[in-house]
Amino acid sequence: MKKLSLFIISILMIGLLAACGTATEEGNETSGSEGESKKVLKMATSADYPPFEYIDTAKGSDIIGFDIDLVNSLAEKTGYEVEVQDMDFNSLIPALQAKQIDLVLAGMTPTPERAENVDFTDIYYTANHMIVSLKDNEVKSVEELDGKTVGVQLGSIQEEKAAEIAEQVSLKVENRNKISELIQELKSGRIDAAIIEDTVAAGYFEKDDQLAGFTLESSEEAGSAIAFQKGSEYTEEFNTALNEMKENGELDELIIKWFGGKE
Repeated sequence: MKKLSLFIISILMIGLLAACGTATEEGNETSGSEGESKKVLKMATSADYPPFEYIDTAKGSDIIGFDIDLVNSLAEKTGYEVEVQDMDFNSLIPALQAKQIDLVLAGMTPTPERAENVDFTDIYYTANHMIVSLKDNEVKSVEELDGKTVGVQLGSIQEEKAAEIAEQVSLKVENRNKISELIQELKSGRIDAAIIEDTVAAGYFEKDDQLAGFTLESSEEAGSAIAFQKGSEYTEEFNTALNEMKENGELDELIIKWFGGKE
């Protein structure tokens, strides 16, 4: 009887352990399925370009802006997570080419030269060039740039614009890594004017009443697009999601939030 009882207890214990083992395995599978992490894409930007991307020091060290909101919306639609890192603008395309990052959102214009090295989505925003100067020594026309020193951001589309203007008037061009550096150079008198995208310049005008500017007349607007590695599998996915945001009004909502409705 005792042996029988021990035998029955043994059978019950084996069954219990087997049941526990099965539950644990099934629990792991469920946990793995439900808690499966999304693929993380590495994005780089140049966080000196408000309202596209910048660091609001009053609220911390996080990078915020139109491009950041845009990429977060696109990542949600495509099922990815995005890690954002800051680097100098002229380092962005080399970083893509070296496959150190997966994508770039930085108010970047898809020029033919850039398109030789990276892939671009459709344009998601357009803007114009502006000549920015100090009110005390205001430059009011391209002709007034003759003999002056003009600053532009290194690697930007404004470099090309400065080269175009240099064909019309005699000027010296100075390059800096960040827009904030251009403003500092302007206020210190080391440059006479700077060429900056109008929406970005507007943000500086709001904070600094010493600045003035005028928009350059142009038949072509400088559009911004998302850059990916050449042949990237993500370009088409993000472009599809971007066009969805254009069609359903989500992109317009972001434009109104960050640019006050400018299209």
